[in-house]
Amino acid sequence: MELWIVFAIAAALFQTIRFMLQKVLSTGTLSTAGATIARFAYAMPAALVLTSGYLFYTGQSVPALGGVFWPYALAGAIGQIMATLCVVALFRQRNFAVGITFKKTEVIQTALAGWIVLSEPLSGYGWLAILIGLVGVLILSDTPNTNGSFRERFLTRAVALGLLSGAFFAMAAIGYRGATLQVASDDPIIRAGVSLVLVTLSQTVMMGLWMRFKQPGELTRVWQARRTAVWVGITSMAGSFGWFVAFTLQTAAYVQAVGQIELIFSIMASTLFFKEKITAKEIAGIAVLTLSILMLILIL
Repeated sequence: MELWIVFAIAAALFQTIRFMLQKVLSTGTLSTAGATIARFAYAMPAALVLTSGYLFYTGQSVPALGGVFWPYALAGAIGQIMATLCVVALFRQRNFAVGITFKKTEVIQTALAGWIVLSEPLSGYGWLAILIGLVGVLILSDTPNTNGSFRERFLTRAVALGLLSGAFFAMAAIGYRGATLQVASDDPIIRAGVSLVLVTLSQTVMMGLWMRFKQPGELTRVWQARRTAVWVGITSMAGSFGWFVAFTLQTAAYVQAVGQIELIFSIMASTLFFKEKITAKEIAGIAVLTLSILMLILIL
């Protein structure tokens, strides 16, 4: 098994655990923004220690950065902040497994963005996969016990948050892929580690400044919740490190393809840990959306 596949699977597992911890924090201890900054603030020191230790162990110096490293890194950082905010807020709307599945529309949205922005046409099979994905999203967004109009049933806050999170995660993946390629090193661990430290530092500063003025007192609560939040940071660092290494070794599309195993992890978490019941309709929606994502990835 290739190294990037191992890192992608490990990243998906750690990311699922981190989302589980954030769900607990966001539904009780912290606000949506507080649960989001926890992953960056507590991940940055862990990433710094890991990267510094690896540099010392291998006797390497800190590599130079390419001229467009920061535009890529900041685009990815902002995209990930916004995507995480959307996902944490989404957890308040629907259950864990369905929330993660909504996030997975990032694959479909990446293909659409490539066609619109980069003029990269899709084949007939590509459009078929997108239409199947749309069906899956509509099934998942059909709020239970709602018998109103199409607008009331499908144009909901949960749908908007899910689609936005997918768009922002796609933006983050492209930004991080570009940033890691701007680190002057042949060692994928160094490229991933340096990128991760600088990205999480910038995310912590940006969110910290915003929360200082918009949500006074929330940073104190993030510190008070450190016994749980520190594990959010550690699992976030482990997951992000896995994604960064995978992105340095393989294109984002293939990494995202392997990352679909997160769906299986999230369903296990939803039923085993949160004791959430997944309805037959939601299972059908997850299955249809997963089919569309796999179809799309196979034809890329």
